[in-house]
Amino acid sequence: MANVLVVGPHPDDQELGMGGTIVRLAQQGHDVLLLDMTNGEPTPHGSPEIREREWTEAARILGVNRRTVGLTNREVTHTIDARHRVAGVMREHQASIVFLPYFEDAHPDHVATTRIVEDARFDAKLSKIDLPGEPIYPKWMIYYYCTHLRHVANPSFCLDVSEQMETKIESIVAYESQFVIPEKNRKVVEWLRHMNAYMGSRIGVAYAEPFFMREPLGLNSLDGLA
Repeated sequence: MANVLVVGPHPDDQELGMGGTIVRLAQQGHDVLLLDMTNGEPTPHGSPEIREREWTEAARILGVNRRTVGLTNREVTHTIDARHRVAGVMREHQASIVFLPYFEDAHPDHVATTRIVEDARFDAKLSKIDLPGEPIYPKWMIYYYCTHLRHVANPSFCLDVSEQMETKIESIVAYESQFVIPEKNRKVVEWLRHMNAYMGSRIGVAYAEPFFMREPLGLNSLDGLA
């Protein structure tokens, strides 16, 4: 089993982009940790206390643990301090697989988060550095899509989440301040369902989530291909 780290700029990004995969990995016995760079506030209907209740409930639904980095929403920047905070979590969790946001995005927090996580991978392996945990160099960096652009994903692979789709939706609507109370955001849930259905149709299943990789994906066999 693998130690998996899923980094999101704000609480709910991981659920939106790869909630089904998170559930599936947890069900398979992998040790999955969600890491939020910020608390996502301020928002029109939220507060730090509300958002914490929501992200705690979402993590419970997904069946995983969650931590926060403590950066400021809408002000995430690529700094040595931010890199080291993330690298420290990589080392403490001994993450061999890291999921991070796709690198093209209209939201500056998303772009900065991706760069921070990419560089934290390097920092996490250093032996002479003041960071918690033992050095580790995560083997796989996998990008998930939670973009604010009208972007059509061109994924490296798609993962079947047909059995996990309803749990994904449940974890998203746990963020009532974001996707239930604001009427204009309710359509996001159905849009995601349609998108995941389309991606599923590309690999012959009901629902799938798309992922991108900069590095080649290594396979030991073809048994897992849909």
